[in-house]
Order: sequence, then structure tokens, then C-alpha cells
Amino acid sequence: MNSVYVTFGLYFVVLLGLGIIAWQRTGDLSDYILGGRRLGSGVTALSAGASDMSGWLLLGLPGAAYLSGLEAGWIAVGLLIGTWANWRVVATRLRVATEKLDDSLTLPDYFQRRFADRSGILRILPGLFIFLFFSLYVSAGLVAGGRLFETVFELPYLWAVAAGGAAIILYTFLGGYLAVSWTDALQALLMLFALVAVPLMVFGSADPGLFEAVRTANPELLNPFTDAQGNPLSFLAVLSLLAWGLGYFGQPHILARFMGIRAAGELTRARRIAVSWVTICLIAAILVGMAGIGGLPGTLDGPDAEKVFMRLVEVLFHPFVAGICLAAILAAVMSTADSQLLVASSAVAEDFYKGLIKPQASQAELVWVGRGSVVAIALVALWLAADPDRTVLSMVSYAWAGLGAAFGPVIVVSLLWSGMSRIGAIAGMLVGGLTVVVWGQLSGGLFDVYEILPAVLFALAAIFIGSKAMPDEASQRIFQRMTG
Repeated sequence: MNSVYVTFGLYFVVLLGLGIIAWQRTGDLSDYILGGRRLGSGVTALSAGASDMSGWLLLGLPGAAYLSGLEAGWIAVGLLIGTWANWRVVATRLRVATEKLDDSLTLPDYFQRRFADRSGILRILPGLFIFLFFSLYVSAGLVAGGRLFETVFELPYLWAVAAGGAAIILYTFLGGYLAVSWTDALQALLMLFALVAVPLMVFGSADPGLFEAVRTANPELLNPFTDAQGNPLSFLAVLSLLAWGLGYFGQPHILARFMGIRAAGELTRARRIAVSWVTICLIAAILVGMAGIGGLPGTLDGPDAEKVFMRLVEVLFHPFVAGICLAAILAAVMSTADSQLLVASSAVAEDFYKGLIKPQASQAELVWVGRGSVVAIALVALWLAADPDRTVLSMVSYAWAGLGAAFGPVIVVSLLWSGMSRIGAIAGMLVGGLTVVVWGQLSGGLFDVYEILPAVLFALAAIFIGSKAMPDEASQRIFQRMTG
């Protein structure tokens, strides 16, 4: 156990060091929010992947695979398709558009300028959705961190959550986008190592083989077209799992990586790196869950299933190597929570404070408003994470759907269709976000479909109906400007 403490201690020292270096290179709000748009393709790709996947990659997805077998593979397939499509369709267009539209730093900033919105609605509305769903999303990361500290250091759950939250707040507060991106790139490599190492160890030591052990435990777990009880998956069930991929287009913490790269021409190389990283990590995460079925004594039930990666690490590795693998969970938690805290604080500083309260605020003042917002939003997330019975996957799925439906259709259509109007954007955002809120409270029959699917479809319909009913020439001229 002492070796694990040493590993975690070294890891925290490295993160804090990167935060201090980034502090020294952060001079204005552009530096704090987008790193001055000067990151290369490698850091952009890895930080986008790490900020995307979060603690659920090492806890939630392996836990789902442990309980349901290859049924969980449909989530991985949907996410892989969504990753590729987001980089292919959105990345370059958004990078070019935000620079041409007076160097837009945030999504609400982009929305306001893309649709010449003078009412402030396209700053306030996305800011509210960002605050709502990111508070839930960050709290999911803190729950994952709490489970880790609870297991490794035997801390009470609430103290464990607070310890993880304090570490994330510290370097995000210090260094902003640069600190977040640098640490995320490091954390992406750590996550890759840990996810690949665990199934490789099981494959090398399992007797009989891994899949034979799973078949012996429950052969239905090896059938992607049935659930764990052997019931055939319906078309809607498969579609719901695949629909996770739709969320990518509206995740502000991922889209910020596209906006912050040094040049649009570097996004092709970044896409190849990112998609390769995501492919390997998703396959490995499913294999980790399967390895737990045949490689652990006893069974893990309910929320405890999300500890399958941690239990395997404790069984398979020397304490020092185990410390590295367990630090990967913290890396996954931090790499998403820090990005989300930064985006949410950026919305407060750039869109609420500067946009609506004090337009003449100095750059130094805005940076400190952003830093204060990091602390405030983190405290809300800590309060939401206080319930130890919450599962990481359920919290992430709800927040992922909310952000994906509120922003994804609006982002994609705004980059592709000149006829989209300001009213269409407002309608799409409202319908997408509120559908997730309402649909998530209902159950049974059609309402068991993952809420992101109907929400995205309704949002697209609202965009087209609103734009056709109330077109505006200003939005069309702006589209020509940003694509010309």
C-alpha cells in the first residue's frame, strides 16, 4: 500500500507542476479559456479523448460489461462512430468559423455572433444549460474519484469525494486551458496504459481462457444480441445504446479542443490520433469488464460493479504498478472534470459577466472571475456527489444526453445550412434540452429509449420549423462570411 501512496504522491506533484507552469503563461482570458489557440495536434487529440471519456471509461463502461457482457459493446460502437463523425464533420468547420466570427472564445459567444443575436438569449440560454448539465457531469466525476479514494485510501466516502475535488480545483484554478490540456494529454496516455495492461495480464494468466471462463459463468454474456438473462435485444434497445454517439456533437468541453488548436490544417492528424486512441480504449474497457467475470472471486452487484477495474488491478499487479493503474482512474476523472469546470467557468466569465454585466471588464478581472467560477461550480458538484448510491454511468448518461441534445443539432446545422435562423437556433436548443429533462423523468414502453435519441430528433425538427417560419437575412450573410 505504501507503494500506491508514493505513486499517487508523484502523480499529484506532476499535475501541480504543470498547473504552475500554465499559470505563468496565462495572461488574458483567451489564454485562460483556449490557451491562446496555440496547441498542436497531438496534445489536442489526446486531451480531447481524455476529457471526453472521464471516469466512466474505467468504471462505468467496464461495470456495464461486467453486468451485461457484450451488450455493452453497442455503447462502444456508438461512441466510436460519434467520435469519428465529430472530428470529420464539426472540427475544422468550427475552428474556422469561431476565428472568423471575431475570435469567438465560447459556444454561447459563437451562437450570438453566428445569428447576430442582440437580445442576449443565445448567451443566457446555453449558459444555463451548461451550468445545469455540467454540474451533474462534474459530480459524476467526483463520485468516481470518491470510489477510488474510498477503495485505495480507505477514506469515508464524503472525505474521499472532497479530496478528489480539491485536487481538480487546484490546477484548473491555476492554469486554465493550458494546464487542463497538458494534464489531459498526460492522463490520456496513462489511461491507455492501464486499460490495455489489465486485459493483457488476464489473457496471459487465465486458465482456461478468458472467454471460456465467461462462457462458463454465463454464455449469454458473449452474445451482443441478448441481455444477460438471454432475452433478445429489441431494435429500440440497440438504437438506444448506439445513440450515445449522438452526444459528441454538443459537448462543449470536446468542442473547445477543436477551437483551441493552433491551425485548422492540423485537425486531420489530430483526428487520426484521437480516433485511434478512442478505439483502443473502448475495446480495452469492454475486455476489462469481461475479465472481471472470469477473473474475480465472488460477484460485484449494483454500484459495486463499477469497481471491477480496481479489484482486478489489486489482484493482478505489484503495488507500485497497481498504483499507476489506479492513478489512471484519477486521471480519467480529472481530465473530464477539469475541462467541464473550465468551460462552465468560461461561460460565467465571458458570457454572463462580460457579455451581460460588465462589458468593459479588464482581461485580468475576467480571468479571476473565471477562477472564482471554477470554485463555485465545483462546490455545487460536490454537493450533488454527496449521495454514494449514485452510479457514474447513470449520471454521465443523463448529462451527456442533455448537452448533446441542447447543443449538438444547433452546432451541426449552424455549420452546414445557410438557412438556419436565430429563432431556429433558440427553438432547437430549448426543445433539445427540455426534452431530455422531461423524457428522463418518464419510464415504460417508448420512454425507455435513451432520451438523447428523441431529443435530437425533436431539436432538428424545431430548428427547421423555426428557421422556415421566421427566416432572417443577417444569419445567412454571416454564414457566407464564415464559410467564404
